[in-house]
Amino acid sequence: MRSDMIKKGLERTPHRALLKGTGVPQNQMNKPFIGVATSFTDLIPGHVGMRDLERFIEKGVHSGGGYSFFFGIPGVCDGMAMGHKGMHYSLPTRELIADMVESVAEAHRLDGLVLLTNCDKITPGMLMAAARLNIPCIVVTAGPMMSGRGTAGRKYSFVSDTFEAMARYKAGVINDKELQVCEDNACPGMGSCQGLFTANTMAILTETLGMSLPRCGTALAVSALKRRIAFASGEKIVELVQNDVKPRDILTRAAFENAIRVDLALGGSSNTVLHLLAIAHEAGVELPLELFDELAKDTPQIASMNPAGEHFMEDLDIAGGVAGVLKQLGSKINDTPTLFGLTTHQLADSIQNVDEEVIRPLGNPIKKEGGIAILSGNIAPKGAVVKQSGVSDAMMNFEGVARCFDAEELAMAAIMEGKIKSGDCVVIRYEGPKGGPGMREMLAPTAAIMGMGLGDSVALITDGRFSGGTRGPCIGHISPEAAEGGPIALVNDGDIIRLDIPNRRLELLVDEATLATRRAKWKAPEPKIKSGWLARYAKVVTSAHTGAITTAD
Repeated sequence: MRSDMIKKGLERTPHRALLKGTGVPQNQMNKPFIGVATSFTDLIPGHVGMRDLERFIEKGVHSGGGYSFFFGIPGVCDGMAMGHKGMHYSLPTRELIADMVESVAEAHRLDGLVLLTNCDKITPGMLMAAARLNIPCIVVTAGPMMSGRGTAGRKYSFVSDTFEAMARYKAGVINDKELQVCEDNACPGMGSCQGLFTANTMAILTETLGMSLPRCGTALAVSALKRRIAFASGEKIVELVQNDVKPRDILTRAAFENAIRVDLALGGSSNTVLHLLAIAHEAGVELPLELFDELAKDTPQIASMNPAGEHFMEDLDIAGGVAGVLKQLGSKINDTPTLFGLTTHQLADSIQNVDEEVIRPLGNPIKKEGGIAILSGNIAPKGAVVKQSGVSDAMMNFEGVARCFDAEELAMAAIMEGKIKSGDCVVIRYEGPKGGPGMREMLAPTAAIMGMGLGDSVALITDGRFSGGTRGPCIGHISPEAAEGGPIALVNDGDIIRLDIPNRRLELLVDEATLATRRAKWKAPEPKIKSGWLARYAKVVTSAHTGAITTAD
């Protein structure tokens, strides 16, 4: 066992003394040492219930014959970080989380890890660490929140309802009382946000990849089932250590293809493009950005999930969960191994009935193509990402007049002041991985556009990214980003931008000679943040089309 390096032999007498100082009895020294990386915090609804799950993981580890050690991992709530300096830190924490898990596991020679996670960047950070370390690991996602309840039985979803409610209130569509009802009921308790936003999409993809137990991706945070999954995961990690089952045995190219297909079939968050690319990089798997689009053309969207659709995570779980989606996708899914023993085809076969009102058969899809499309063109030579499942038919083709803003706050102010009109294309730049720094989510401006009734007449493009709650004609991840001198930096107010999602094109209708003149005059701006962790991050982070990973050089 790896842990023998800190607990066996004469030269490890000091190490054993320290372990005993933590309370480890002598008769437990021969057991596998299991680290439990927990992202519990009082700051995030998706994580406040983890103390309970920690207890059940610990029981499972000890029942399975291991000895558990807990260590803390930070978490940032994107909802609370939204719209201010805090959002600069969200994506960069993914790298910190991976580094911290690696550091503790290697320094203490842990034999295996249970990764207790839930929200946006925490789950991919944990998976990146698992792939990098390649020691036995299992992921426990803490589960989605129940939907909120309003008047007349209306269901509330935190992201889509509260952020769009601000604009509806500003536009006079709802009054003070209706706004307060939304605020009071949108988050009824613990769990990740109720729709198919980034946290829940990543939980589903973690299960699809085979890195968590069945139903883990969809079982509600408040359920007894989630407790049982936590216990079983604690037991399973000891078995994985004993059998030397490692993440890279599971995280194959075929498994990533499955994850992409499930994401496309459900219409999940566009952030998963960044995260799957980064996880694959750590696993040593080549995963080109173009693969997402290749699979999208061959993977129908078979579920209508909030925020762009009607169903919530609780509905998906009851309808059949991940296994139900795999069953409906049939032969489009590769038969790959999972850490819990069943292959993906065996898992699909284990489901007897699927609620086809929620998870439709391939012959009756919501849309013929998957939820994400990869665009390219002279404004995005290395690609851009759109969640086409959230775009209306009227906006799949669009020409708009550029309205340029060099920061999210400037665009948000213009939208809320009514300065954005039908036919505009809002351009938010210098918000990429380097330029942000941190590639902030643009949920506030996109939600404001939708809330003000402009979703079918205004587009938004950015080198930043979007929340899983974003819907409408919003194109992000534009690469190269403005801070690297990408063409998005050369757009001027009044330019015409053409969006053609069916043909995967995003074009700036300006001749090359004019662009060359502008390029010759362009100068890189001063960094927005010049000190601290984010300044260091900006120097080593790569472009969005590579997953916004950090490099040693």
